[in-house]
Amino acid sequence: MATTRDIGATPFAALFPGQGVQRRGMGAHWRGTPSWSLVDTVSEASGHDVAELLLEAGTETLARTDLAQISVFTASLLSWTEFRDAHPQARVTAFAGHSLGEYTALVAAGALTAADGARLVGARGRAMADAARHRPGAMAAVMGADHPGDVEELTARVRRDGADLWVANLNSPQQTVVAGSPDAVEAAGARALANGWRYSVLPVSAACHTTYMTPASRALAMALDEVTFRPTHAPVVSNVNARPYTEGRAWPALCARQLISPVRWNDTLHTLVSDLASARFTDFGPGRTLAALARRVFPDVPAEPVGGGRPIVYK
Repeated sequence: MATTRDIGATPFAALFPGQGVQRRGMGAHWRGTPSWSLVDTVSEASGHDVAELLLEAGTETLARTDLAQISVFTASLLSWTEFRDAHPQARVTAFAGHSLGEYTALVAAGALTAADGARLVGARGRAMADAARHRPGAMAAVMGADHPGDVEELTARVRRDGADLWVANLNSPQQTVVAGSPDAVEAAGARALANGWRYSVLPVSAACHTTYMTPASRALAMALDEVTFRPTHAPVVSNVNARPYTEGRAWPALCARQLISPVRWNDTLHTLVSDLASARFTDFGPGRTLAALARRVFPDVPAEPVGGGRPIVYK
């Protein structure tokens, strides 16, 4: 286990997960702790009963886009707040979040207040759910290709056949997520399996990070006009272009673009290590998805989750 001295001495990148890591009872660890006051803040700002979502909501409820997003945002923020209060000397080089997690990263980095972050997450989740109802989509992870470019070429071939399909997440050299119409995702699966790749359809009904989310991007842009980003903040690496930003004025445009742009997570991890000198990754939130992805991209860089009361254990 990393000691308090280790945590203070080793610069690390703080990572925040997106939708998909939610699970029933994921907030139980923080109930009754000082950080639990955040739940009231998020509930009031977002219009959701977040305590119910974190403690009692079942799998079906948490599968809803809007409810999943506000739940994961809050659980990740509770994890970060508890860590920060316990280790004020910790040296964070930069922050990054996968899709929804970018909003948690912005709050943790000081670009947004928790209330404004919750307002945006609430608006974002509702806009995405509405866009998916009007234009249902699908997503699937493709694994086993020799290079992410091979998957991009596959999506291009499907589009040339007249179907809607795009790359949505460039997660690691071994994993690329595609998204589009349900028929296109099914066609891409057949092509992927014919190539000897693995293919897993995700349990969502939206084509996130594609042009299917254009109406949601417009709605989110209006919500972004109603919040204030702080002029300067700690570095946050953007999903859109994997570049670090420290000025709040950049984020309204980046957040709106993020909904219709691929998440460049693999490049984001490289930026954190190569450009921002991050010597470790710490995954704040339910599950351990981002820690696992980080280890695939950088096997020699320690990466561990701390959500749900798990200690930091660097191996």
